[in-house]
Amino acid sequence: MTELRAYQQAAVEAVYEHLRTRDDNPAVVLPTAAGKSWVIAQLVKDAVLRWHGRVLVLAHVKELLEQNADKIRRLCPEVPIGIYSAGLKRRETDQPAIVAGIQSVYKRACELDAFDLVIVDEAHLIPPDGEGMYRTFLAEAKVVNPHLRVIGLTATPFRLASGPICTPEGIFNHICYEVGVRELIRDGYLCPLVTKAGANKADFGRLHVRGGEFVADEVELLMDDDRLVAEACAEIVAYTHDRRSVLVFAAGVRHGRHVARVLAEMSGREVGFLDGQTPAVERAELIARFRGEPDAADLLGQYAKPLKYLVNVNVLTTGFDAPNIDCVAILRPTMSPGLYYQMVGRGFRLHPSKQNCLVLDFGGNALRHGPVDDLRIPNGVGSGDGKAPAKECSECHAIIAAGYARCPECGFEFPPPERQKHDAMASNAGVLSDQVTDTEYEVFDLRYRVHMKRYAAPDAPKTMRVDYYLNEWTYISEWICFEHTGYARQKAEQWWRRRSHDPVPDTAEQAVEIAEAGGVAWTEKIVVRSIAGEKYDRIVGYTLGPKPKPIEELVDDLEDVPF
Repeated sequence: MTELRAYQQAAVEAVYEHLRTRDDNPAVVLPTAAGKSWVIAQLVKDAVLRWHGRVLVLAHVKELLEQNADKIRRLCPEVPIGIYSAGLKRRETDQPAIVAGIQSVYKRACELDAFDLVIVDEAHLIPPDGEGMYRTFLAEAKVVNPHLRVIGLTATPFRLASGPICTPEGIFNHICYEVGVRELIRDGYLCPLVTKAGANKADFGRLHVRGGEFVADEVELLMDDDRLVAEACAEIVAYTHDRRSVLVFAAGVRHGRHVARVLAEMSGREVGFLDGQTPAVERAELIARFRGEPDAADLLGQYAKPLKYLVNVNVLTTGFDAPNIDCVAILRPTMSPGLYYQMVGRGFRLHPSKQNCLVLDFGGNALRHGPVDDLRIPNGVGSGDGKAPAKECSECHAIIAAGYARCPECGFEFPPPERQKHDAMASNAGVLSDQVTDTEYEVFDLRYRVHMKRYAAPDAPKTMRVDYYLNEWTYISEWICFEHTGYARQKAEQWWRRRSHDPVPDTAEQAVEIAEAGGVAWTEKIVVRSIAGEKYDRIVGYTLGPKPKPIEELVDDLEDVPF
């Protein structure tokens, strides 16, 4: 017999305590992959066998219906279960426990007869007001049985447009139990998340918001840029060479097909693609191959190799279960913290083939919504884009409080915040709160140039910008402030003395000239630090080659070489 985990049993007991002591409806908050279906199964078992009641379990996709029915059968095979779903081609109405698709039953509450308990999976989908399928069904179900109680389960207890799902006047009134992502990762019930720093940038500042979400056509037009797609795919291939199952979320059908094509060209592997129009048989084949199922076959019934990469557009979020996913790449921005959470959550499940799940966020979502274990909850349409608690000076790279208008280290004045830019990069920012990740990279190439900040006066201090290329497409930059004073100049002097026998330059032009002439040690590797909640990654370590001779000696050596 299957036994519930401690937190699952605690959730069940919290529901019973709520039903005993209050006359309203409770909600249970469990992270994605925490096993909501087992909690539902235990509630069904107790309601039918202990209290001789009748239970209805509602969900909105057939995958959830199948998962819930399977867990009920496994936990309590003695309870007769009916399924009512057009998608599953079953309309069973007489059993004490029924699992139903809301689209199939929302006008048939009387036909299904009285229930004592209705359990709603993905309860955040019930709208706060108006008609809607859930509200229509529950209103009629309460006519049949005025004493009906409703229990909701969700991983995201809020809605994009209206905030928390539990309100005094709503269907759900109180969160009776909640457990967090970090706690379950700590206790070994969820897969740890890791990230890699990246350097691809996209500007989301011009996107418009409609109905609380970015306008879809604008998002696809922005993300379906040849350079962005090429750079993102290059990063994905580079970061996933030792990964087995990479799930990619694209911004639209055209963008998704573009990503799949470039990803296949760069990786040399077959890449699957799914959208809402993919035929059911083809979809089932691709998912079976992506899951690595041993009997996966193609459309002709022949053995088909497992798929490493699967690109999808708005289909593999809620209800999709592939525990082997060890990388999630998000190539789209969203204003919905719930959708962001659902995408990241595809990698939460444990599997023997993986030690962790790599998250690559190219949509600026981590900064927009915060860590997945501490999401910034929207209070209304268009909110949820709170400021990060820290920021980095683009001139001297000092990490300072977000409220500064002028950098206290080098004096750089930050531009007005009326049009905020977000990094569309594979970054650790905000995947888990307080998470710090240091990642070492080999340096593919180095480039030096003089940098003048935008809108600066002609006599303003310049900096030397150093671009560390990790591959042909991806680079990480730092700014060395030779022309500044104070701490920024001290850092520049330390940086230079570690790499060169030449005197510390007074100007950025001098520094670039010496560096390009070979007077600075080659950087073999860099260590990049990513901190959740901070917008920028930092270079915190270097592996340097030997210091070259001073420039004068290098010039003398060249003069002695016969040509």
